[in-house]
Amino acid sequence: MSSGSPATEFSIGLLAELLRLGVRHLVVCPGSRSQALALAAAEFERADRARLHVRIDERSAGFLALGLAAESGHPAVVVTTSGTAVANLHPAVLEAHHAGVPLIVITGDRPPELRGIGSNQTTVQHGIFGAAVRFTRDIDAPSTESSIGDSGPERIAREAWSAASGHSGVTRPDAPGPVHLNVAFREPLSAAIAALPAVAGGASPLTTEGRHRAPLTLCAAPHTVVIAGDRAGEEAEATARALGAPLLAEVSSGARFGPNLVAAYRELLRDEEFGGRVERAIVFGHPTLSREVPALLRRDGVHTVIVRGRGPEDYNPGRRAAEFADAVEVEGPPDADRSWVGRWVHTSRALVEASDDAPVINAPDAVDGSISAEFQRQTLAALRAPVTRRALVDAVWRATWPHDRLVLGSSRLIREVDRVVPGKKIRVIANRGLAGIDGTVSTAVGVALASQDGADVAGTTRVLMGDLTLLHEPGGLLLGNGEARPRIQLIVGNDGGGTIFDGLEVAATSDPAAFERVMTTPHEVEFASLAAAYGWEYVRATTRQELDAALTGSPGPVIVEVPLPR
Repeated sequence: MSSGSPATEFSIGLLAELLRLGVRHLVVCPGSRSQALALAAAEFERADRARLHVRIDERSAGFLALGLAAESGHPAVVVTTSGTAVANLHPAVLEAHHAGVPLIVITGDRPPELRGIGSNQTTVQHGIFGAAVRFTRDIDAPSTESSIGDSGPERIAREAWSAASGHSGVTRPDAPGPVHLNVAFREPLSAAIAALPAVAGGASPLTTEGRHRAPLTLCAAPHTVVIAGDRAGEEAEATARALGAPLLAEVSSGARFGPNLVAAYRELLRDEEFGGRVERAIVFGHPTLSREVPALLRRDGVHTVIVRGRGPEDYNPGRRAAEFADAVEVEGPPDADRSWVGRWVHTSRALVEASDDAPVINAPDAVDGSISAEFQRQTLAALRAPVTRRALVDAVWRATWPHDRLVLGSSRLIREVDRVVPGKKIRVIANRGLAGIDGTVSTAVGVALASQDGADVAGTTRVLMGDLTLLHEPGGLLLGNGEARPRIQLIVGNDGGGTIFDGLEVAATSDPAAFERVMTTPHEVEFASLAAAYGWEYVRATTRQELDAALTGSPGPVIVEVPLPR
């Protein structure tokens, strides 16, 4: 395969090996210096060997790749040109780093002779992501002599795949994350592609087979709780059940189900009869949604066991953890005293039920067994009632099933979901590595597209977010021409600004006008016009009846705006 351009030959070799190893999705942004990579990606799509996604904005492209990787579990590739294009990937790289999501960033760059002399669109790109990448390599401009040895694209691809998948040992075994390949290209920057290499046989995608993690043995003990933070996984639920301990599982933990689930864990952790009596805490994942969990783990007299997750740092508030483990196993029977877990579970259910603000329907049936007029009146009034935050999260939770996906933005609503929804074994994804609102739309689009790819049952990806979260990345609504349309509903709780800050202490001490302007940041955006500009459907749901109809209606792409009170 000779194209007459070392840039093109290198790009084809690099992408071919990444695709052979297991990469499925390629995200490309337009740019001159990266044209060889972009055109090669297009050829692999034409040959049905890759899924190609083209985006204009590099920040959105980075988060799209993040969502694709988070859903699929395999590294996704994002390609950009040089200059500020690279810097725009930094938010997605940071989230991938802290959340342990495999991501391969490939950036085009100038060769050494054009660096440091004021060349256009040229800056220091190698090392730009600092410690946030598992592996980084500055690759000299390909030439006819650089196709073998350490500079060969196949070897570089294997190194990148290994590090992104968590097999490099840079941080800890099995900790996936982002990697950065910065590739210099000399002119000619590309050439016509005559043919793609045949699919090579031999090596299969890297796995963790042979990497044994010695588990920490746990036995049942009085006053134990199991805490499941973001991406904790089903192991947390199984451990709580085996120990006979209450399960305090955040909504994006992957463990929000089972008989030991305690949904109202915040309230109970603040109660001396519950949180005040905890003596041991087993922590999975990365808890981020409450102040009560870190307060518990900083307290004297609580023996904390941290089960290491996918991120680069151990969760250890107050640096008080007593033990760290890569895995745990339970030995012996569960706690014989079922009153401990029973009181947590039953009290939690009572608290959640008492907090329900749904209109009460208590009219009796008619004497002859038919539905009474009063019952009909109360039911109709309930359906026409305005949507509250509680009603919104309840409706979205009820409408989502195992073949669907639920993506939660970092807004006030994710905390409302976490506070009240019951157990349900569904896939919930949220960018909680750094818990920012960056790129939520593109992350969700990536999740939707990856979940649809080859699926036997076409589910819907529902995205619950606040108005500012959508306004932070409207560019994520721009979908590539000729690409698969995601089955996605963006459900936007619009209360006219960042009301999540109302709960901060500063809200009670600052000047109301100043607080409103610089913290709440109110707006008057018309979401219907925004949807029309990007070719999305639009629905406005002001009552519970309208909301239920929207959630079970069009799979999208659709924006469902739900006005909420301050």
